[in-house]
Amino acid sequence: MATTTDILIIEDDAIMREALVEWLQAAGYGARKAADGFAGLAAVKQAAPALVVTDISLPGMNGAMVIAELKREYPEVPVIAISCLFDCGHGMDSDAAIALGAARALAKPFKRGDLLRAVADLVGSPTR
Repeated sequence: MATTTDILIIEDDAIMREALVEWLQAAGYGARKAADGFAGLAAVKQAAPALVVTDISLPGMNGAMVIAELKREYPEVPVIAISCLFDCGHGMDSDAAIALGAARALAKPFKRGDLLRAVADLVGSPTR
C-alpha cells in the first residue's frame, strides 16, 4: 500500500518501535524507523519526513537533543515526543517537551488511538 505521509519513529526499544510502525502502517501511514537519535537525524537528512515521533530517553543523543536539532534545521517538521518518564517527577516532563518544540507529548503507555489522533491532527489523514 503506497502512502504519501512519511512518519519517522525514533525509539530505542525494539518492541515499542515495531509496534508504533505497525500501528501507523495499519492506519495507512508510511513509517520509517531509527533506533537512536543519531540514526534518526541521519534519516531526516536523507529525506525529511512529514512528522517525527521520538522517545525522550534515548542512548547517546537523547530526544530533547533530537527535538532541538529538528527545530533548528527542520522547523516545518512537527514532532511528537513520547516517554515513560513524562509526568512522573523524573527527567523531562511533557510541558518541557512542548516548550522545547514538540507539537505533542504522549506519556507511555499510551493507546493506539491517542497516537493516531495526534498524528492525524498534525499531518492529516493518511493517503491510501
